Amino acid sequence: MPNSIQLPQFIGTLTEVRAGKADLFTREKLSAINKYPIKEPVAVNYMGLLTDEQADRKHHGGHLKALHQMSTVTYAKINAQFDLNVSIGALGENLTVTTDGEPMSEANVCIGDVYLFGEIGRYGDDDNNSVKLKIVQPRRPCYKIDDQVQQYGVASFLTDIGGAGWYFKVVQDGELIQGLSVYLVERPYPFADLATLWQLANQKGNLDSETVDKWLAIDCLEDSWKKVLAKKRLSSG
Repeated sequence: MPNSIQLPQFIGTLTEVRAGKADLFTREKLSAINKYPIKEPVAVNYMGLLTDEQADRKHHGGHLKALHQMSTVTYAKINAQFDLNVSIGALGENLTVTTDGEPMSEANVCIGDVYLFGEIGRYGDDDNNSVKLKIVQPRRPCYKIDDQVQQYGVASFLTDIGGAGWYFKVVQDGELIQGLSVYLVERPYPFADLATLWQLANQKGNLDSETVDKWLAIDCLEDSWKKVLAKKRLSSG
C-alpha cells in the first residue's frame, strides 16, 4: 500500500446500486441479502440507501454499516475455489465499482478512506448532490452467505482470506445512481489496508504493542475490531 497518493484520485465508475427488502430466507429467518439493481437516483442519508432494508439489525445496518461494497475480485476467488458461478451482486452488497486498472479490493482500500460519488470541479470542489462515504470496518461473513450460494464453507473461506468487502459510514448525504464517477478524496491512514487488518485479526498469538497501538489510534475504526486487536496485545503478558 503506497504511503503517499495524490488526491483526489479517480478510481472508477459506480456500475450498480442495489437495495433489497427483508423477506423470508432460509432456516425460517428473514434476510435482505437479495438486493436488486436500482436504475433511478436513490437518496442516501446517514443510515444508507433510503430504499434498502436490513432484517437482522443486530449484525447489519446502522450508521457504521450504512452501505456495503464487495470487491469484484472476491467473486472470482469464490467461483474458482468451489467451482461455482456466483454472480456479482449475489452476496448482499449495495455498490459495485468498475475500475480501469486494478480493481478495488481489501489489498488497496484503507480504513478511513473517503470516496466521493459524483463530480469534482476544476478547483477540487464537489457538487452539493455528491455522496461521500468513509470505510470504517470490514464485513464479517455469516452463515447466510453459505445458504445464499448453497455451498457450505464459503463464509469460512471469506473469513480466512479476508474477502467479504467493507462497510461505509455516510459522510455527506446525497443521491446515488449508476454511472457516477468515483474518487478517492481522503486517505488519512495509508498503512491501514483491510488485508492487513484481517491478517492481524486472524493471526495466532500476540501482536507487538506498537502495531496494535497504531491501529487503536484510528478514530474511525469500529470498536469491535479494536477490541480484537487490543486483546492480542493485552494477552502478551
